[in-house]
Amino acid sequence: MANPTSGRSRQAARNDVTILAAAKEVFLADKRAPVAAVAERAGVGISALYRRYAGKEDLLRRLCHDGLLTFIDQAERAAATADDWAAFEAFVHGVVEADVHSLTVHLAGTFTPTEEMSADAVRADALATALFERARPQMRAEAVPADLTMLLEMCAAVRVPDPVRTTSLRRRYLAMLLDGLRAGMALPGPAPSWAELSWRWLPRQDPPV
Repeated sequence: MANPTSGRSRQAARNDVTILAAAKEVFLADKRAPVAAVAERAGVGISALYRRYAGKEDLLRRLCHDGLLTFIDQAERAAATADDWAAFEAFVHGVVEADVHSLTVHLAGTFTPTEEMSADAVRADALATALFERARPQMRAEAVPADLTMLLEMCAAVRVPDPVRTTSLRRRYLAMLLDGLRAGMALPGPAPSWAELSWRWLPRQDPPV
């Protein structure tokens, strides 16, 4: 005899995947959108959403933490590559292909990170920096890890209505950006500071609704 509890668990898991996919679409379009818009896009009742997430901020945290974990996974996979530049390139391509930064940068400052998220952010930074340092001998002398953060955000900013075309364009411009990191003529201006990279994560005055 089938276990009804198991069936409900599978349905809840399917609902969660649907809710998260809908939330990404809704909040990319408008980060001020209410959770009711997410439930409507997902085709589930608002009660089903609230059974999984206490409120909008909880949902935002989950979306961004998932992106952070994807970033870590891509870095760990790339780290296993023997060639230093190939490892760095595989990491950057993996993060861009996974579209990690589109939502995380867009939602920065709209929620309070948990201690677990903060710890994972430290780990993500350490992994990315290690891959950057491995590839540094083949880079411009003035390149720094902070440049990588901006590079990834630039790729995330590329977006057109057709998802397939968006991916194609991101690959195009990523190739240009990676080529620009290689040794060559000096870059104008200083690299971004830590304050310039982190300001967006400061809480905004208007709390999520």
